[in-house]
Parts: sequence; structure tokens; C-alpha cells
Amino acid sequence: MFVKICGITNEEDALLAVAMGADAIGFIFAPSPRQIAPTKVREIVKRLPSEILTVGVFRDEHPLRITEVMKSARLQGVQLHGHETPQATFEVVKSARFVIKAVVAGSEDARRAYEFNTDVILVDGVSPGSGQVLDWSLLSEIPDTVLVMLSGGLTPENVADGVKLVKPWGVDVCSGVEKSPGHKDPLKLRRFIAAARAAELKQPEVPWDPKNQPYDWAEDE
Repeated sequence: MFVKICGITNEEDALLAVAMGADAIGFIFAPSPRQIAPTKVREIVKRLPSEILTVGVFRDEHPLRITEVMKSARLQGVQLHGHETPQATFEVVKSARFVIKAVVAGSEDARRAYEFNTDVILVDGVSPGSGQVLDWSLLSEIPDTVLVMLSGGLTPENVADGVKLVKPWGVDVCSGVEKSPGHKDPLKLRRFIAAARAAELKQPEVPWDPKNQPYDWAEDE
């Protein structure tokens, strides 16, 4: 079970998530109470193990700007969490090593998720970061050909139920493991990751393993 902890705003929480067993760390560049500057992200990333997938979260941003921020922050992956079209998403896919596209459960984008051609499709609710649990039955509309990351209102108390019902490739959490916006709760983090891993039945094939393909940004300079 691939576990992504999103909305990281400080080094302490990033290191804590990694210590608790997270596979990926998400940094939000879109307008949000958890928004963080690329320069600060770069300093945090320096202190993370190379096998941790670091992801920048954007919303309806120009592809060139996304590439610029990714290079500045030294991140490995991109998460598009807006109304990006398949065409706009493709522009990002061409320049990024790992791309997650978020769609709203029950939407037309969700039903046609394969058109985005990203590594993973993240399924969220209408209001990302709100802590509202989405209707998990809507995920049955997602095409079987895409890898799904479950998000939207997940907590240490309900993540096991979500994993057992949806059988996703991975899970993503933000507010569900916080003590306040932008600040993680150590106990909730530990319980969430343990519950998600205990509930998984079978690990689907991973589309890209950062352990085997570390990214050296120096190559682009």
C-alpha cells in the first residue's frame, strides 16, 4: 500500500512522516492554508531520504510554471489538483517523471480518467482538504485500466474501511492526520499508516519506483 502524506509545511513534519513509514510527501503550491514556498520545500527535501517520492501539488497552473517550480524545489513528482484537461495534463507528463491527476469522485473526468495518461489517478471529493468523506461507491465508475489513489476525508479511523472496499493502489491524506491546518499529529500519522497497511490485501504493480530511479536535478542544470 503506497501512502502519501500531503500538506507538509515544515521539516519536522516531513521527517516525522518518513519515520512513520510514508512513501511520498506532498507540498502544496496552490492557494491553501497549507501553501508553502518552493525555496522552503527545497531545504526540506535536502533532508529526506532519496527513496521518498516528493510531490508538488498544483491547481490550474501553466505547465511551464510547474516545471520551473519543480526544478527550483528539487521535487520528483507532480500532482495536478485542478480542472486540467487531458491536453494540459499531457504537457506536464512530457516534462515530469511521475504525475498524479486528481479527479472528483462521480465526475465525468473520473469516468474518463484513462484519458489523462498519468501514472496514478487520485480520487477526491468536491472540496479537497475539507476533511469530508466522499462516497466510496462512486469509485466503481473509475476505469479498471488506471491505478487509483484514494483520498478525501480519510482518517486513522476510516482508512482501513476505504482500503478494503475500494482496493486502491495507494492512499493520500492531509487534514485527517493534523492537529491544526499545516501541522501533523504524530499519533494520527502512525495510526493512519499502520491501519492502511494492515488493511491491504494485495499490492498492485508500482508504476515507478523512486528507489530504483533517483532523480538528479544537476542533470538539468
